[in-house]
Amino acid sequence: MSGNIYKDIAQAYAAAAKKAPGLKTRFEAAGFDPAAVTSLADLSRLPVMKKEELLKLQRENPPFGGFLASDLKDIGRIYVSPGPIFEPALPGAGGHGLDLLFKTAAVGAGDIILNTWMYHLVPAGLLFDEAAQAAGATVIPGGVGNTELQAQIIVEAGVTSICASTAFFLALADKVIETYGRDAWKVKTAFLGGEMGDWMAKRRRIEADYGVSTWAAYATADLGLVGYEDGGEGYAVHPDRVVQICNPASGEMVLHGEPGEVVVTARDATWPMIRFGTGDSAFALESNADGSVSRISALQGRVGAAVKVREIFIYPRVVEEVVIATPGAKAAQAVVTRENDRDMIRLSLVLESGADADAAVASANEAFKQHSRIRADAVNVVAALPENADLLINNKDG
Repeated sequence: MSGNIYKDIAQAYAAAAKKAPGLKTRFEAAGFDPAAVTSLADLSRLPVMKKEELLKLQRENPPFGGFLASDLKDIGRIYVSPGPIFEPALPGAGGHGLDLLFKTAAVGAGDIILNTWMYHLVPAGLLFDEAAQAAGATVIPGGVGNTELQAQIIVEAGVTSICASTAFFLALADKVIETYGRDAWKVKTAFLGGEMGDWMAKRRRIEADYGVSTWAAYATADLGLVGYEDGGEGYAVHPDRVVQICNPASGEMVLHGEPGEVVVTARDATWPMIRFGTGDSAFALESNADGSVSRISALQGRVGAAVKVREIFIYPRVVEEVVIATPGAKAAQAVVTRENDRDMIRLSLVLESGADADAAVASANEAFKQHSRIRADAVNVVAALPENADLLINNKDG
């Protein structure tokens, strides 16, 4: 990580504190001088701000909680995320960094993209739209719903790429094939939203079944793009973000490779997100010399979704990895209990018809050990799991 980013952060946030009383109060309460930031260690002296804290401040001082470091006339849009939390959108090219994802996927001039993300209140639709156009592509703003009409659009407009949730992508693809035949399906690229459950396993099946390459990014309404897929494992961190993986309680950085909360500082301070706790859990795959993260893992879940088992935090993502690594596995669930003063964790596997149960159990055992660093107490093959079953259930207190 270049030292210049800390110089830019120092200048930007010192200036922002003069315009944003909420930010100034945050700095003063922590005894933090943004102008003195020259390194990651200096930046880390500021306590992490949780999203819940921002929500509370916005309720007390609507709409922005005193954190807007720009004139109201310069705001292009106001997004409203669940909470509600208000996020100002200031003019900026490239969908606040999302164009990097499209360029990496080699989607641009000559491509026609159907963008089915919502265009109202939340930023997803407009950010993907701006990013795709910045990469040179042509966008059809589809929004959600209207499956039959959007399937017709895919065929008649010659859509080559779709931005959608995994579930809606599947609905559209199946509708096109059902209505117009397999030869009418010309889509080659899909930009999918990260869902909980066996999302990576779904992506691999989508790639095989529909002949597309799938891509994803890690972005939040507060920060825009944080990281993007580039063909390597996990997400490459946006060059204008300082990412740390921190203990969610203390805010201190955890050791490289250990899971913790994703904490982000944006280089730009017009909406001053500095040491902002996203509430998402991940671990560092690659780090810069100063300890900041240059590549983060796939998200492990929300910070509060982890369950401590024999002094090791287990995240729902571990169960998803089991599904991906186990031949014939359709779904899995882990249940944690406390028996005779010992934490017990048992896996349930749902297999495809005809799958080798013994081989699946062995693979699941090995995958769980690899990704969690502990052994499962039992792996059982079951006929089915409840619809929308949680990946990880904590029954230690039950």
